[in-house]
Amino acid sequence: MPRIEALKPEQVPADSKPTLDAFTKNIGFTPNMMATFAASPIAFNAWTALFSVMTKALDVKTRDSIGLAVSEVNGCNYCLTVHSYTAKHMAKLEADEIILARMGNATDPKRDAAVQFAKKVIETRGKVSDADFAAVRDAGYTDANIMEIVGLVAMYSLTNFINNVSDPEKDFPPVLPAGSISL
Repeated sequence: MPRIEALKPEQVPADSKPTLDAFTKNIGFTPNMMATFAASPIAFNAWTALFSVMTKALDVKTRDSIGLAVSEVNGCNYCLTVHSYTAKHMAKLEADEIILARMGNATDPKRDAAVQFAKKVIETRGKVSDADFAAVRDAGYTDANIMEIVGLVAMYSLTNFINNVSDPEKDFPPVLPAGSISL
């Protein structure tokens, strides 16, 4: 049972409506997370601005893999359903790649370094070791790319926290708990 109910279209604040309508048009439906988040035009529009800019960071496979790793660490089941769906349908990741990403890895060496680094950032609250930093840099990521990875971790954590607090009804296909997954 959601702690905060998703807003019905007539309940959406005027300052959230254009943003929510744009997402609905783009996705084809209104996800419960967004209909819940829209209750605060300030928070919703701030996240949307960050999301819009961060879609230019790195590549879609790396972004979705980071989203999966961060959501797994943060225990956000709603975001895991969303990121598993988008990783499959938009990033075109295979099922085993989605599982690996949830575990903080990838088969592609460069993407693996980014996902491992993102997982370390969230696990250590940003206090990564020199070795963690060197590994992502040695994989070919620039200082700008490293800031983008950290930005993605923060952005995904924000939605993880919003969803963990509000507990919206899941409207994407369910995923198995991490403990029951094996390769």
